[in-house]
Amino acid sequence: MTVSDELAPKNSVRAVLGIDAAWTLGQPSGVALAKNVGSGWQLVAVAPSYEQFNALAQKKQASPGPLTGSRPSAVELLSSCEALAGCRADLVAIDMPLSREPITARRESDNMVSREYGGRKCGTHTPSEKRPGSISDILRDEFQLAGYALQTESIVYQGLIEVYPHPALVEIFSASERLPYKLAKLRSYWPNSSVGERRAKVIGKWKEIVTRLDNEIAGVSSALGNPPANTKVVYLKAYEDMIDAVVCAWVAICALEGKAVPFGDEKSAIWIPKGVQIDSPKFSAV
Repeated sequence: MTVSDELAPKNSVRAVLGIDAAWTLGQPSGVALAKNVGSGWQLVAVAPSYEQFNALAQKKQASPGPLTGSRPSAVELLSSCEALAGCRADLVAIDMPLSREPITARRESDNMVSREYGGRKCGTHTPSEKRPGSISDILRDEFQLAGYALQTESIVYQGLIEVYPHPALVEIFSASERLPYKLAKLRSYWPNSSVGERRAKVIGKWKEIVTRLDNEIAGVSSALGNPPANTKVVYLKAYEDMIDAVVCAWVAICALEGKAVPFGDEKSAIWIPKGVQIDSPKFSAV
């Protein structure tokens, strides 16, 4: 994998935008922004929805009440990124199937990732014409119009890439299998534990992940903290989405630094970090 200097930024400030994109408009999407001013990467902002991320940039209060989904706007997201970081994003990483052609079934990128990581329970979901459907097409087209074309073989400033948090976390933790951190799967992770015990365990896993990400992007721990066990489920899910958004941003950083590999072909590729687990602690599976 190569990183082109053709459109490299002229100053020392670099920024990446990570988006844990929902596959439906009714669900919120986590967003994370990180920048490097020469002394290392730091988290600039993280939010559990497009609305709240844009509100941070506009220094406005987000709408009160439960988090809701909304139609993503690449132009608005990039504008918010520039307002918060003080520069344009070098790379945007999205956890959603993206392709230069209409997505109607599994792609070569899905198959390649599943072959490589299926044994570690990180096979990809099968996309279809309806899911993610037009959301994917809109994001790809809007980002391309804004100057961020989909990158499938090499990284060009400024660009858009598809990422997948599960294998990325497997790599950063040198884990033997997919990490048990998804709220919707608590019963399958710990079938013999009580509801309270499952919640405590997943919050403990989140703390491990956040602590590790903080080693790569300063400020992650202070921004996310650790949610209390009595937090409502909807806000726990929002916390999980923000973790995934930070992971997306971290993969973008790896791609910029030549430490990520594209799995796919010229139509679509899923970028996954490789060789970055030096000095990282092992992830506890229980």
